[in-house]
Amino acid sequence: MSIESVNPWTGQVEYRYEWRSAAEVDATLQAAREAFPAWAALPLERRGELLKRAGEQLRARRDDIQRLMTAEMGKLRREALAEIEKCAGACDYYAGHAAAYLREQPIATEAASSYVAYEPIGCVFAVMPWNFPIWQVFRFLAPALMAGNVAVLKHAVNVPRCADAIKAALDAAGLPRGVFDVLHIDNGQAAEVIRDPRIAAVTLTGSERAGGSVAATAGSVLKKCVMELGGSDAFVVLDDADLDATVAAAVKSRFDNAGQTCIAAKRFVVVEAVAGEFVRRFVEAASKLRVGDPNAEATPLAPMARRDLRDELQRQVQASIAAGAKPLLGCEPDASYAGYPAAILDGVAPGMPAYSEELFGPVAGILRAKDEADAVRLANDTTFGLGGSVWTRDRARGDRVARQLQCGAAFVNAIVRSDVRLPFGGCKRSGFGRELAEHGIREFTNIKSVYVA
Repeated sequence: MSIESVNPWTGQVEYRYEWRSAAEVDATLQAAREAFPAWAALPLERRGELLKRAGEQLRARRDDIQRLMTAEMGKLRREALAEIEKCAGACDYYAGHAAAYLREQPIATEAASSYVAYEPIGCVFAVMPWNFPIWQVFRFLAPALMAGNVAVLKHAVNVPRCADAIKAALDAAGLPRGVFDVLHIDNGQAAEVIRDPRIAAVTLTGSERAGGSVAATAGSVLKKCVMELGGSDAFVVLDDADLDATVAAAVKSRFDNAGQTCIAAKRFVVVEAVAGEFVRRFVEAASKLRVGDPNAEATPLAPMARRDLRDELQRQVQASIAAGAKPLLGCEPDASYAGYPAAILDGVAPGMPAYSEELFGPVAGILRAKDEADAVRLANDTTFGLGGSVWTRDRARGDRVARQLQCGAAFVNAIVRSDVRLPFGGCKRSGFGRELAEHGIREFTNIKSVYVA
């Protein structure tokens, strides 16, 4: 059986891959096991040098990697280039900050010496998604490698060449054999890898369904895991919001990456006093976005990554309309292979997919709130808890409302985004554990207490 790399703009098969054999999987895991002791013993400064070289390789290969990202999942050229630079920046960041994050912490006790040490645990198996095919990998990989772990990647089936491009960049940077490798395997094989004693921990970014399956498998063999799952972030517009800035941010937050972002604003919770004007401006601005060739510099909106994903989005939209949502813009597939236009649904309410499910594509849902308290209630009336934003001219008010949002990241007058300096992750059904910052590098360490009497 093979997997295919299909161009979402043209619908053409770009490349075919064969699944790895059991023997190839075994050889990869054995190489990781054998590489771990030497990598963990390597001085932190040396690991940092190699990680910085990896960043340099990403920058040197940026045009080639961009073309792969655009061909495999339809990412706009400018967005792909920015993503590559963000990954290189993460390599630089952890190379420079890992020593401080992993430094032994002395603890005052009655002992002659007591402290907390952060030790690497072994091979981390990563199951990663297609929507940010380079960043999602480096978001876990840079801190994991700097902590002294090794890693094996199972990437999404529609971005296999992106996975290989990451491996090529790390090889060119001089990472020793076995420190990082890629497995093109199916879900059944992935479950076997998780159970393999040579794997110490698992990290996944993906859907609730995938997260539940992987977490259950990891739990059955008592392995640490980090789950970054779906989101249906609330974009809360209060009655004193600067509508010029708020609408511009709303368009960017919902429609960047064709709306295929876990932390994209999806539910626009707008206080009734400004709802009419906000919606009018939002529709006007979004109507200027057109799906086009993702390699063209002027294209404002990319196609979706796969046609089946577009069809599922349309099912959710039509079901929401049938339940009473009002289509204000778009809401029908684009003529291109996997395109979907910028779309807005008004009157989103309980009982609709647009209210309770994650719409992973360029569709915004408007939820009208009576007042601030009602806006907070609507924002939290979801099984998800990844991110949320609050829009107001009053920073103190924004901070107060942001603290009431049940999510892993709350932003005031700014779009929710991942930042290497801040911990990233969610609560409720959006997952558990954290990536990035000092919290992310410690997730896959043995936090060890040492007591010397």
